[in-house]
Amino acid sequence: MRLVAASWDDEEVQRLTTAQQAELRARYEGDTEPGTPPSAVDVSVVLVARDPAGTAVGCGALRALGDGAAEVKRMYVVPEACGRGVSKVLLAGLEDAARSRGWTVLRLETGPRQPEAIALYEGAGYRPIPAFGGYVDEPDAGCSLYYERVLGPA
Repeated sequence: MRLVAASWDDEEVQRLTTAQQAELRARYEGDTEPGTPPSAVDVSVVLVARDPAGTAVGCGALRALGDGAAEVKRMYVVPEACGRGVSKVLLAGLEDAARSRGWTVLRLETGPRQPEAIALYEGAGYRPIPAFGGYVDEPDAGCSLYYERVLGPA
């Protein structure tokens, strides 16, 4: 598995993030995404995971929050590649990218119907926190789960 930097507007990134959003809408019965959707303007890092054949099988992004913090956005692995450690490789790559930019804290929002994501983040040392940033004023902020990890040196 190798990670490749990409732009937010990259065709493969958009295909993967569209699939991620479709999966989430199915899990949450059509509910819309909380917070401000990421865009090419505010996403600083995008990584694509490619299998040995070069096929894009996952993605993840970072959005700067200020004060040395960033938010993990659009972590996704295609169903066919689940269970192969792709999400762990992606998360580690995003953490390395954050460190290289001087960001020392990563935060994220996920939901209770995403047990795989919860297990990934908790297993990687992310701890529950209250709603942060734009999520604080969301009407359904209590329906989401929020996590944070203080990054150590690489």
